[in-house]
Amino acid sequence: MQRQMEEQQKDFETKEFTATAGGGAVEVTVTGKKNIVSIKLAEEIVDPEDIETLQDAIMAAANEAIKQADDENAMMMSALTGGFGGLGGLPF
Repeated sequence: MQRQMEEQQKDFETKEFTATAGGGAVEVTVTGKKNIVSIKLAEEIVDPEDIETLQDAIMAAANEAIKQADDENAMMMSALTGGFGGLGGLPF
């Protein structure tokens, strides 16, 4: 079981998660290790007069992509541990 967990963790770390914000004008992709590998910006979101909107959209997309990675990792770990969540899930 430990070998299976290590293999799945290794696969998970290289998996990519993509999220968008600003109506799709900002797209951020992160790996399971939470490294940002790509940021794509639509031309219309780049407004020198409104940098704050661009910053907010990048932050929102990055946070959502990281949340997707966290959620999938939690599901994977739950499936491997049978829902016990490791020893922390036991009542002693």
